[in-house]
Amino acid sequence: MPKIKTNRAAAKRFKKTGSGKIVRAKAFKSHILTKKSPKRKRALRRDTLVNAVSSKGLARMLPYL
Repeated sequence: MPKIKTNRAAAKRFKKTGSGKIVRAKAFKSHILTKKSPKRKRALRRDTLVNAVSSKGLARMLPYL
C-alpha cells in the first residue's frame, strides 16, 4: 500500500492535542473588528475543539498528525 498524502491546507489549520482531539482557531477574527466588542474579540483568540462529526473527516485528511 502506498503512503497516504496529508492534506496540506488542513495541516496548516488544525493541531492534535495529547489526547488525540483536533483543535482549531475560531473564525471571524480577520477583519471588520471595529464593530465587535472587546469581550467578543478576546473570546475569538482562544482555540476550540473540532466537533465529533467533523473530526472523523479531518482524521482522514491528516493521517500522520
